[in-house]
This record gives sequence, C-alpha cells and structure tokens, in this order.
Amino acid sequence: MITVHADIVGSLLRPPELLSAQQQLAAGRITRARFEEIEDRAVNEAIALQEAVGLEVVSDGEMRRESFQSQMTAAVNGFGEFTLDAFLWGEWHDETGVHRKPRPRGLGVVGKLVRKRYLSADEFAYLKAKTTRTPKITLPSPGLWANFWSAKHSKAAYPTLDSFFADTVQVLRGEVEELARVGATYIQLDAPHYGLLLDPKTRRFYEGQGWSLHKWLSLGIELDNAVIEDFPGVTFAIHV
Repeated sequence: MITVHADIVGSLLRPPELLSAQQQLAAGRITRARFEEIEDRAVNEAIALQEAVGLEVVSDGEMRRESFQSQMTAAVNGFGEFTLDAFLWGEWHDETGVHRKPRPRGLGVVGKLVRKRYLSADEFAYLKAKTTRTPKITLPSPGLWANFWSAKHSKAAYPTLDSFFADTVQVLRGEVEELARVGATYIQLDAPHYGLLLDPKTRRFYEGQGWSLHKWLSLGIELDNAVIEDFPGVTFAIHV
C-alpha cells in the first residue's frame, strides 16, 4: 500500500471580500473589529475548504498576512519603511506575458531587530481551535531576509549580512519555541530563495549581498537548522 501525504504550501487566494476589507481598513472606512470579523470568516472558509477535500494537515491560508513572510515585519521593529513591492519584486509570468517589479531603492533594515510581539502564535491559536486536523503554521527562512539587508542602508545597525542573520535567527528561533509551547507540532519554513538561486539574474542579487552561491547552500542551510534544531515534538517542512 502506498501512503500519500498532501497539504498545501500555506497560502490560499484571499477572497474579494477580504481584499476589499483590507483597503477599507487602510482608508478608515471600517473599524478594526469589523475587519477582524471578515478576516476570521476568510480563515474559517480556508480551513473548511481544506477539510472538505480530505487534507489531514491544514493551514489558515495565511489570510492574516500581507505576504507569506510579512508577519515578520509586522511583529518586529527595525525594518524601516517599505511597501508590498519589498516582497514582490522580480519577474512574474502570466498568460499576458512577463511583468517586472523593481526592488525598492530604499529597502534595507535600519535598526536592530526588536520583537514587539510573536509573529504567528495568535494565528496558530485560532487555527488550532478551529480544526481537529493537524494545524500547520509557516515561518520565513532566515536567509530569505537577505532581501532586507542593504550595504547602503543597513550598515549602522548591521555592518555585515552575517550579523543581521544572527539576530534574524534569534527572532525566528524564539518564535518556534513559543509555537512549540502552545502546541504546534508541524511548522514549515518558507525558503523560496534557494530556488531563486537557479536564475542567474536573481543569483547575482543574492551573491551581491556578500555570500557566494556555495555559501548560500551551506551556511544558509545552517541558519535554517539553527532555527529548528532540538524540538523533538515538532515536524518541520521546508518550502523551496
């Protein structure tokens, strides 16, 4: 007998009602309480969809996030000002062709990382209370944050990429500790930057941050291991 394991990467498409509510909240046209009602409903529907198709592992669809990695910037001080393009720059392909978004010029961590709150503990607590299946929560790989380090803008806070990564690991490891404490047994690290290293154009950016390809594929993995090691009750997945 062949046993097949299947679960979604994490993100599901946000429903139009939620997208509209995000804009209305930003414009001050609805209250935070009303927005959270709509957000909760989107999460509930995401859970119900996954359960209906028979998945034994479910996520909240990452409905509460601007981007799959944005809970880090929402929960931690030090990243400075940025827009959604900070997460979405690069080439995007669809049926109409290629769409290019430039990396924001002023992007760069500008202060020491200081956690204001846990990144995803509240997301996990809500998800866990709404399903009898295995709840999965996702966190960004530390190496993914090379995008937010800049030799021009970050030197005062973090003179080197390595020093920035050291604090990034500490923030993320603290998050894993809290998630494990509140009952998380399945945590995914999102690490699409490893796949991006296959593209010569994006590899030039990552190597331009100061790490060679070999270093990304060795020390980068050590960073991931530093976040997840010594949690025997937790299964970890990695999204490449």
